[in-house]
Amino acid sequence: MEDSNEYERLRQENILKNKELLLQLQLDAASVGATKKAAKSSSGSASKPKNRSVKKEPQSPLPRRKSSRLAGLPADSEVAKRKYDEGVAALQEAERAKRARVAGDLSFEIKQGLVDIAKGDRFERTFTDENVQETTDKDLRAMRQKMMGLRLYDQHLPNDIKICPERILGTLGIFDAQSNKEDEDGNPIADISQYKVHSRSISAITFDPVSARSLYTSSYDGSIRKFDLATGVASEVFVAEDGDAFSGVEVHDVNMLYFSTLDGLFGRRDLRQKKTDIWTLHEKKIGGFSMHPRAPHLIATGSLDRTLKIWDLRKVVKTPEYRTLALVAEHPSRLSVSCALWSSSGSLATTSYDNTIKIYKFPDAVKWGPSSNFGIAQPDVTINHNNQTGRWVTILRAQWQQAPPNGQQKLVIANMNRFLDVYSEDGEQLAQLSDENVTAVPAAAQFHPTQDWIAGGTASGKAILFV
Repeated sequence: MEDSNEYERLRQENILKNKELLLQLQLDAASVGATKKAAKSSSGSASKPKNRSVKKEPQSPLPRRKSSRLAGLPADSEVAKRKYDEGVAALQEAERAKRARVAGDLSFEIKQGLVDIAKGDRFERTFTDENVQETTDKDLRAMRQKMMGLRLYDQHLPNDIKICPERILGTLGIFDAQSNKEDEDGNPIADISQYKVHSRSISAITFDPVSARSLYTSSYDGSIRKFDLATGVASEVFVAEDGDAFSGVEVHDVNMLYFSTLDGLFGRRDLRQKKTDIWTLHEKKIGGFSMHPRAPHLIATGSLDRTLKIWDLRKVVKTPEYRTLALVAEHPSRLSVSCALWSSSGSLATTSYDNTIKIYKFPDAVKWGPSSNFGIAQPDVTINHNNQTGRWVTILRAQWQQAPPNGQQKLVIANMNRFLDVYSEDGEQLAQLSDENVTAVPAAAQFHPTQDWIAGGTASGKAILFV
């Protein structure tokens, strides 16, 4: 990788050292065996040689215990046992170093001007141009025509826009879609910058609300960083004392940072006073949280405990076991709730493993008092949608467009049949975007804040753009 840092170099050196160690172990074992056989031969106890076919064993990345007798080693050889244990310990230490969080600020070289498959029935469309033509509502038909008119960005194919090496490596990738970068032969190539700002998966990215040159990243490595796109410095702004993995991060004020963890915690960090408040909101993982854009004291959380909950940050509640926030409303689901996201109009969308997208409309949320409690909330719209991603596909999350043109609220979510589905605030499907060059599920989907453009990302780190 062009922009590899010191951490990556050390990791590669450890891999080479481990390979050399394993090779030495094999040579030592062979030497001991040869010595024993030579001793037997000199005493006349060696048997006649037999013609045997030797079967080669496949190489394994980890040392395996073998019979000392078959390997020709002395019984209960302390030397072999010690070397085996040392080899295992070395590999375990290398794995720990690979996943360890890198402390302190990280610096990267920033490029100048960066700121400025055959398909079967399974992949057939469920929303087509015929659905658009059959629409009788004039406004809805216009929205559908506009969204269905989006086409795959054709300057580079998805396979050429590999923003990140893999989704789990903690690399932040930036693709400049307007760049005219070319290779030595004059052929256009994707202008991609990669920065390994974390040692584990990046769970959320958000821009500074004041400066577009800075963005915040949260990670499973227990740290939150602020990355300056002009200087290339990725500063540590917060590190969890007990190593909690962060599941989300938001910044609504330049000096106030908000975050959630996989242990059900929600926190607020004052970047000026270096003061942190933490509350227990769920007994299990918070998959995602969102702050109301016009009433940021209202926090919506979706959790592995199968609930959507809305909290009021203005009122703290103390229990015998922990501190929490005042609960405003909640909704239980049959299975876990992956995310809960507010729209700019005050609607709330959740994605759940019960194969639904639920939309709750709270037009008067900004008027709620700190003691409001509405009990069980019921969704205004329920959309049936396959959200069973399995192990290898990133969890699907419905994402609102932050500042939609003409105020027409809409959200996007990936489709397990390799599409991108677009819905209105009322649950009407507006589009189903696809292309024959999209060969994997674009699970991480997002709208452009102000333009009707959509991006998706696959588990292999490739980007899909519809403009």
